Amino acid sequence: MSHHESTPEAALRLDDVHLTLASAAGQVNILRGLDLVIGTGETVGVIGPSGSGKTSMLMVIAGLERPTKGRVHAAGVDLTALDEDGLALFRRDHIGIVFQNFHLVPTMTALENVAIPLEFAGRPDAFEVAHANLERVGLGHRVTHYPSQLSGGEQQRVALARAFVAEPAILLADEPTGNLDRATGDSVMEALFDLQRRCNTTLMLVTHEPELASRCTRVIHLADGRIAGDESVPAPRAAAQVHP
Repeated sequence: MSHHESTPEAALRLDDVHLTLASAAGQVNILRGLDLVIGTGETVGVIGPSGSGKTSMLMVIAGLERPTKGRVHAAGVDLTALDEDGLALFRRDHIGIVFQNFHLVPTMTALENVAIPLEFAGRPDAFEVAHANLERVGLGHRVTHYPSQLSGGEQQRVALARAFVAEPAILLADEPTGNLDRATGDSVMEALFDLQRRCNTTLMLVTHEPELASRCTRVIHLADGRIAGDESVPAPRAAAQVHP
């Protein structure tokens, strides 16, 4: 990209994003005008009460839900202009997603699960790269195990390795420690932040735990489909501040 002059391209930009879904009770306004700009490599914790629109915001960013109104730019792509096939390719090339429920394929080994995105992309080195990513999350000794043979924390590490294997520009994590105990969740988050730093991935982390959100560099509060707060988190130590 030649246009990286003084202001690098934002990784993510939401302009007046609304999402209205039909329900038995009529139209429900889930997102009510989100305006948000997130820079490349930022880590953003998203908190807010249940039903505030956190997961829906991730779905819109991933191109899994189309906004009823407004525009979404992610990784330099205007999602509003893409058809379903275009959105699928956009996700394949730019987005990693980690869910609360792991979403591993039960009939595939850890290695096969992690290789899936690279195989879709036609990468001949899919299994080598998948193996390296499993080693990065401490599962080099578990590559031939199936999900049913792994603990919850190990399954989520496999899901992390899969989400990062194609070095996505943006990683969306929806309650990634929601099904794990505190100690296991902490170790999974260490692995997530380690991969994020390694790839300089822009992270959006939805969580109901404020202390987890505050491990990010920025915390956004959603309430009733709107952004109710947006704060930078002070660095925990006197790290050298990078000035834009």
